Amino acid sequence: MSIKTPSNQRGARQSSFVALRHRDFRLLWFGQLVSQAGTQMTIVAISWQLYKLTNNPLSLGLIGLFRIIPLLTFSLGSGVLADAFDRRKLMLFSQTTAMLLAAMLAVTTYLGMATTALIYATILLSSTANTFDLPARQALIPSLVPREHLTNALSLNIIAWQIATIVGPTIAGLLLAWRKDADVVYAIDALSFGAVIVSLLLMRTRHVITEKRNVSLGAALEGLRFVRGTPILFWTMGLDFIATFFAGAMTLLPVFARDILLVDERGLGLLYAAPSAGAVVTGLLMARIGNVRRQGPVILWSVAIYGICTAIFGISTSFVLSCLMLAGIGASDTVSMVIRNTLRQNLTPDELRGRMVSVNQIFFAGGPQLGEIEAGVVARLLGASVSVWTGGVACVLAVLIVALHVPQLRNYQDTPVELEAGGVPS
Repeated sequence: MSIKTPSNQRGARQSSFVALRHRDFRLLWFGQLVSQAGTQMTIVAISWQLYKLTNNPLSLGLIGLFRIIPLLTFSLGSGVLADAFDRRKLMLFSQTTAMLLAAMLAVTTYLGMATTALIYATILLSSTANTFDLPARQALIPSLVPREHLTNALSLNIIAWQIATIVGPTIAGLLLAWRKDADVVYAIDALSFGAVIVSLLLMRTRHVITEKRNVSLGAALEGLRFVRGTPILFWTMGLDFIATFFAGAMTLLPVFARDILLVDERGLGLLYAAPSAGAVVTGLLMARIGNVRRQGPVILWSVAIYGICTAIFGISTSFVLSCLMLAGIGASDTVSMVIRNTLRQNLTPDELRGRMVSVNQIFFAGGPQLGEIEAGVVARLLGASVSVWTGGVACVLAVLIVALHVPQLRNYQDTPVELEAGGVPS
């Protein structure tokens, strides 16, 4: 008997919002959109408040340090928990913790009791909660939509995040200008977590554990072995790390705005918004297209374009060209991100999804944090322009090396007929 491939897997166009037809995913998506906007507001407010308290740029650099410590400490363990326990309940716990921390910041700021030590402690604890939340959330999504709508769901997730990165900072800036303090921003963020908590409580989907799973170091290492033993997963994660480590231009945008492009704060705001604008447009296109067949070559090309746009941005002295290149960075990163996430979810058994995501978050979160340090050091020694364009060139060279030496990725394409029959691609 022949197996028919669904039309959307053959490349036919589908609704850009088809995944939102599924009730539980729709609940999670809207809840995350509201919550992420609140989180982006707090990111702006914390930076503003710390600089106001210390008048020291180093205090802003320490934010990344306190965010990466929980990631390196708890990431593998968080994946084990996401595979061993109900992912929805883990998210409820992490989201409630984050809500209480935001509320504490709001109260202490209102009372004039917020100190740098308290803010850093809150950043540390919030990052810890997020480290446990992410594997559970990403591993939960495949159970909320059918496989043929997974790419669409992941595209919509990226769109929600990018919308939040535009809306959240804009609202935060207006509130800070009006209030001259961050307490209202933190209070709104605390309330925004309620949207996710309510959506999780209303969900009908449950993560059913059919057999007892160990919570141990061996279980954590099993996730590492799985990723290392699956070249497609390992090298897509590696490419993500390379791109964000070498080609991270965002951390130096204030320098480009003031010293190279000669624009004011409004121009800086447009520079920050440009990648998100490119990402939203591309995310909608990806959601419309659905599954992409030649996934390996598309990933390689998208990361290469990411590096090329970064290099051109680094040498540009035109504000318009710089905005276009930043939009290209956001667009190419979105293509790569959607395909990488779809591929990882499809190649990973459900019982290992949490641990796979926990390994992945070391790559995709560690790359930008370490990349900020690398960009800052090179910019200090050689200048911001050199730091960015050399990083873009290094990213392109890394893609060429991977393309030449990893044929599994260079030649990879999805095999929907086998997957529909229940197989797993090799």
